[in-house]
Amino acid sequence: MSLQELMLIGRVGQQADLASERGVSCTGDLPEASDPSLIQRAKVARAALGSRAMVLGHHYQRDEVIAFADITGDSFKLAQAAADNSSAEFIFFCGVHFMAESADILTTSQQKVCLPDLAAGCSMADMATATQVNDCWKVFERLGIASRTIPVTYMNSSAAIKAFTGKNGGTVCTSSNAPRAMNWALTQGEKILFLPDQHLGRNTAVLELGLSLTDCVLWNPWKPNGGLSDDQILGAKIILWRGHCSVHGRFSIENVSAHREKNPDVNILVHPECTHEVVTSADFVGSTEFIIKTIEAAAPASKWAIGTELNLVSRLAKAHPDKEIAFLDKTVCYCSTMNRIDLPHLVWAMESLVDGRLVNQIQVETQVAKYAKVALERMLALP
Repeated sequence: MSLQELMLIGRVGQQADLASERGVSCTGDLPEASDPSLIQRAKVARAALGSRAMVLGHHYQRDEVIAFADITGDSFKLAQAAADNSSAEFIFFCGVHFMAESADILTTSQQKVCLPDLAAGCSMADMATATQVNDCWKVFERLGIASRTIPVTYMNSSAAIKAFTGKNGGTVCTSSNAPRAMNWALTQGEKILFLPDQHLGRNTAVLELGLSLTDCVLWNPWKPNGGLSDDQILGAKIILWRGHCSVHGRFSIENVSAHREKNPDVNILVHPECTHEVVTSADFVGSTEFIIKTIEAAAPASKWAIGTELNLVSRLAKAHPDKEIAFLDKTVCYCSTMNRIDLPHLVWAMESLVDGRLVNQIQVETQVAKYAKVALERMLALP
């Protein structure tokens, strides 16, 4: 049995448990990963669906999935693309759960969003639950700072967290517009509760807003009072949630040093979800789209070590053979949850729809969607 088949068995085994946690089912016979007709089946199903359907592929997806994407991009770009194409009745979102939720929030009631594998979640988004954030807010209310604290949640968060943010006067941000979102928040209040990625919040506060590390404190949802004293909370400007990306959090200062030692001419290019020490040691820092554009504009024969998801780094290396592009970490590291979306799941979802059965529909509850959309619209209106 091949490694790909073993991985598929593992994904299917875990899928039911994770899907059950989300209150939905995910049943059906998946095609074999080794099926030699899989690509042809995908082509036939996609052609049969025509303009009724739209396939969105996140930059971190496997090449086999990206090959069938109508549009590729980051999470918000894809959600906007779905909203802009109101003629597409069905949206196959090849990404993770929070992304499909955002698409469902932004599209019309006539459009239906499908996530080919319901087990494709996001470890970062799962690090901030609605219950935990509400408990945190109660502490702020006790201390009398809730009315002066503006929540800012990263796009990589659940619809419930976006709804909490919308209800409490806050906004959503992406890795591109985090400085704008946080600057805006500080014109609306005195403090920011930044969810759920501590690294993006810290890097933006210190490197973009000019605050100091001492202006930031880290709220640990697993500890009473967030693991902080009342005075620490009251004295902080930025209260960071203890969350992180399991991929970007792996990159270390040792990785950076090893590449510089091996090649003094290397350019270190990283995502702002990386740790503060990695970001401050890099030559270039920016969102996924920034990383892609930087490599596209780079001089031939230039040398790069990139700190972001491996599927994207590999794709950039193939697309730019005139440049020397390496993965920043010394070990292979894909986004394990993003990689749950594979060709067997996409084929199964498309063929099911061809047969008249929509599987794995993502539907955000009406009130949650209402307030989450408020937060998203605030982001779109940022000065």
